[in-house]
Amino acid sequence: MKELLGKDMRLTNQRKIIMEQLQSVTSHPTADEIYGMVREKMPRISLGTVYRNLEVLSTLGLVRKLENAAGQKRFDGDMSPHHHIRCQVCGRVGDIFDAPDISGIEDGIATDFEITGVSLEFSGICPECRSHRDPEQ
Repeated sequence: MKELLGKDMRLTNQRKIIMEQLQSVTSHPTADEIYGMVREKMPRISLGTVYRNLEVLSTLGLVRKLENAAGQKRFDGDMSPHHHIRCQVCGRVGDIFDAPDISGIEDGIATDFEITGVSLEFSGICPECRSHRDPEQ
């Protein structure tokens, strides 16, 4: 893995604080939001440092990076098995822990790719956005 990234993969103090801050919330924050949280503990840290360290932590499998084609990357410090749901209106991401087991789903997929993982994200409208919708609809 060191060859792949070309960087030192130690758990530095910066990485430890970034992970601690991310693991202290369930809101699936963006890198900018994590930067704001980390600055309370490390006022001199730069946004670029937070971005780089989030990428390293994600590559190492210590945090989960949530990406979709339409929105900002969000990060999850909870590495337990679970799925996510994203609001189509505001982009908020929530956890789904009680979904049916999909382990082995890749066995039924015909592809020449080597499947290395499965990420399932549901989409919907969160309760707050639903409450703001026009009642006529």
